[in-house]
Amino acid sequence: MNEADPRLQPALDYFVQRGWQPFAFQREVWAAYLNGESGLIHAATGTGKTYAAWFGALLEYLSTHEVREVPQSSRAKRAAKRAAKRAASPPLTVLWITPLRALAADTENALRAPLETLGQNWHISWTLETRTGDTDSATRSRQQRRLPTALITTPESLSLLLARTNAADLFAHLQAIVVDEWHELMSTKRGTQTELALARLRRWRPDLRVWGLSATMGNLDVALKVLVGTNSGKARLVQGDIPKRLVIDSVIPTTMERFPWAGHLGLKLLPQVVDILESSPSTLIFTNTRSQTEVWYQALLDARPDWAGLIALHHGSLDRDVRAWVEDGLREGRLKAVVCTSSLDLGVDFSPVARVLQIGSPKGAARLLQRAGRSGHQPGAESRVTVVPTHALELVEVAAAREAVEQGQIEARVPLEKPLDVLAQHLVTVGLGGGFTPDDLYEEVRTAYSYRHLTRQEFEWALDFVARGGSALHAYPEYNRLAQHDGRYTVEEKTIAQMHRMSIGTITGDSQLVVQYLKGAKIGHVEESFVTRLKPGDKFTLGGRILEFVRIRDMTAWVRLAKSKKGIVPRWYGGGLPLSDELTDAMRRKFDDARDGVFESPEMQAVRPIFALQAKWSRIPAPDELLIERVETREGHHLFFFPFDGRLVHEGLSALMAYRLSRLQPITFTLTDDDYGFELLSPEPAPLEQALEAGLLSPDNLADDILHSLNAAEMARRQFREIARVAGLVAPRFPGGQKSVRQLQASAGLLYDVLAKYDPANLLLGQAQREVLERQLEQSRLHHALTRIAAGSVIVQQVKRPTPFAFPLLVHRLRQTVTSESIEDRVRKMVEGLEKAAQSDDKMGRKAR
Repeated sequence: MNEADPRLQPALDYFVQRGWQPFAFQREVWAAYLNGESGLIHAATGTGKTYAAWFGALLEYLSTHEVREVPQSSRAKRAAKRAAKRAASPPLTVLWITPLRALAADTENALRAPLETLGQNWHISWTLETRTGDTDSATRSRQQRRLPTALITTPESLSLLLARTNAADLFAHLQAIVVDEWHELMSTKRGTQTELALARLRRWRPDLRVWGLSATMGNLDVALKVLVGTNSGKARLVQGDIPKRLVIDSVIPTTMERFPWAGHLGLKLLPQVVDILESSPSTLIFTNTRSQTEVWYQALLDARPDWAGLIALHHGSLDRDVRAWVEDGLREGRLKAVVCTSSLDLGVDFSPVARVLQIGSPKGAARLLQRAGRSGHQPGAESRVTVVPTHALELVEVAAAREAVEQGQIEARVPLEKPLDVLAQHLVTVGLGGGFTPDDLYEEVRTAYSYRHLTRQEFEWALDFVARGGSALHAYPEYNRLAQHDGRYTVEEKTIAQMHRMSIGTITGDSQLVVQYLKGAKIGHVEESFVTRLKPGDKFTLGGRILEFVRIRDMTAWVRLAKSKKGIVPRWYGGGLPLSDELTDAMRRKFDDARDGVFESPEMQAVRPIFALQAKWSRIPAPDELLIERVETREGHHLFFFPFDGRLVHEGLSALMAYRLSRLQPITFTLTDDDYGFELLSPEPAPLEQALEAGLLSPDNLADDILHSLNAAEMARRQFREIARVAGLVAPRFPGGQKSVRQLQASAGLLYDVLAKYDPANLLLGQAQREVLERQLEQSRLHHALTRIAAGSVIVQQVKRPTPFAFPLLVHRLRQTVTSESIEDRVRKMVEGLEKAAQSDDKMGRKAR
C-alpha cells in the first residue's frame, strides 16, 4: 500500500487542510490497520500517535460503506450535517481505553475534531462519548440503552460493560480497540484486568484489531505480546522515529554544602524557581507526591501573591470540577503555572506549555522523558525539563538520567504473572455477563499473556473458590457467588451482582473521604487515616486552601475556610518512588567518573566538593565495589553500606544484613535506609569480618532469610487486604453505605486468619507472600544486587567520623526521633561540627603541600 491508495485520501486531505504532513509511521499504521493488523505504536510524546490509531478506523469505515463526498459549498455542508444527525449512528465500533479519567475529556476533544470535519466533507454519522467514573447520570442512562459508535473508557468501566447480561450483543460490531498509554497499564493489576477484558472481546470478535500507544518503554517486544495476547498471530511494532530536541538540565544551587541531606534543598531554591516561571509563559511543575504539590503551590503563592489566579495545582485527590478548571486553563493559556503530580504527565495535550520543572529526582529515565514531553507537545518543538533537586546527590541522578536517555536505556515494564485475585474478579464479571463454561473460559484466559502459564488445576481452584468459597468458606452464602446449571456458571443473586458491580477494579488503598464546605462545593478527597487524626478546629491544606476541620459525617469531612495562613499537609497513600535499575547503573558510572576526577556536566561540577571530601575521608566506590564504612560515635557503632540500588532494595538488604549478623552474635540494630545506602547502628561492634567470611552478602537462601529477617507473616497479612478486596472477598462499598478502612482491615484480617488456619494451602495466601517479597521488598532486584556484589569486591573502610555519603542516613534517622529542637537546628549543629573537622583537614593539607 502506498500514497496512491485511494482509501488514504480522506486522511491526507484532512492533514493538508491543516497545513500538516503525515509522518511515515502514521501512514504505516493506517496501511496496517486497513490490512486487518494489530500492533503497538511507539513514538515520542506529541508526534501524532493518537491520529495514527484513530484514522485507521475512520478510513476503514469510509472505504467499506457507501459514503459519498459532500460538495464543498456551505449549504451542502449544512445539509450533510443535518442528514448525519437524522441518520442512525453505527453501533459500537471503536473502543478507546485510557488509564486515567482525566485523559478521557481531552482524548474526546482530540478525536472529535477530525470526526466533525469528516462528517462535513463526507456522509458519516458516528457518535463519540466517554464513560468513566466522572460520567454524569444522564449520559450513563442513555448508554444503558445504546452505546455510541466510538467509546472512550477506562479498564474499570470496560469491566462494568462486560458484566452486563447482554455484553456479547453490546460488542457484536466492535472492530477496533485502542489502548492509550499502554506502558502505564501493563505492569499493574489494571493492566492484567485489561488483558482479560481484551481476551474476552477477542473471543467474541476474532478479527478484532488491537492497537496500543506508548511513548516511553524499554521492552517493546514484550509490550507488544502482552497487548495482543498469545493467540493473535503476527502483530506489528511501529516506531515513530521523529527527531525531537530534548533538553534536560537542573537548577544548580549557588553554594553547595559538603554534607547533603534529603529535603535540605527544594524550597531553598524557590527564588530560582520563581525566576524561571517569570521568564516562561506557561510551566508545569511536577512533584512526586500530592503532599509536595500542596507545599510548593502554597510556597509559590506566598512568594508571589500577585500570581493568585494565575497559578494552580492539580492532583488526583482534587474534585473533578477543580481538575477540569485547571485543565481548561492550561489548554487556553490562562494559567502561568500549574503544580501537579503524575495526574498530568500522561497524554493530555497542553500545547501552550513551554517549560517543565521537576521537583526532586524523577527516579527513572522513562518518567523524566514522559514529563519532559509535556512541554513542546507538538512535532518539531523543543521539550525541556529542568530538575529542582531536593538533595544534593539528586544532581548526580539528573546527570545519570540524562546519560541514560541519550543512550536509550529506558526502563522495562514487566507484566504480572497470573495474579489469581484479578482472575477471581474476572470470573464473577464473566458470570454476570452471560455466563461461561469452564473449558471455554480456561482456554480464553490463557490467551492473556499474564495467564499463559496458568494451569488447569489453578483455574479450577479459582473457580471453586469463587463459586463456593473453597474448603474454608463454603458454609457462608455470601462467598457462593456463582451458580452452576448444566455445566454453565452464572451469577443469580441480585445482591452479589450489585456488590460486584460496585467493587469492580484493582485500584486499592486507604478509604477516601470527600472534603466539602459546610455550605458549598466539594474540594476533593483525603484518606481516612489522615482525617481520623484531626480534631475539630484543626487546620489543613487541600487544593491550595487552608481549611478548618469541623466534623465527619456520612463519609464526608465537613470543613470551612480557615483564617489561619498555615495548616498541616495531608499525607496520601503511596508516597515514595524507588530508583530504577537503569538509573542506578548510570549513577554508578557517574560515581566512577568522579573517582577518576572526571566532572563533565554542570551537575557533577556542582557536587565536586562533596566527592572530594568523600574521597579524602573514605573512598568513592568503583561500579564493581561495595563500600562499607565503619565508625564509632556517641550514638554507638555504625555500619554504613553503599550499594546504590534504591530505597526498596536497601530496605530489604538492611533487614537481611541485620538478621545474618545477629545469627553470629546476639545484637540489636537500628536500621535506616535511603536511595543510596543503609545504616546498621548497634550499641556494640558487629562481627562484620566474621560475617563476611560466613556469607553475609551471599544470594544463597535469600527468600528464607528475608522471611525470617522481617515480620513477613504480618506483612503478608496486610497485603492480603488488597488481594481480598480485588478478589471480591471484602467490599469497600455496599448498597447504601461505605465501609471504613478499619472495617476493611478487620474483615480482611479475619479472613486471613480463617484461611491460614483452615485452608493453609489457599493460593491467595501464597500470592500475598509473593507480592510482599516482590512488590514491597523487590526480591528479584535484591537478588540481582547481591549477585552483583558477590561478583565484585567489598571494601571495608574504618573512618574517624561520618562521611558526606553517610550524613544523609544520619539525618533520616534523626527525623524519626522525638526532640525539643527542630530538625534544622539539630542538623545545623551536626554540619557545623563536621565542617569544622573538614576545614581543619583542608588547612593541614595545604600546610603539607
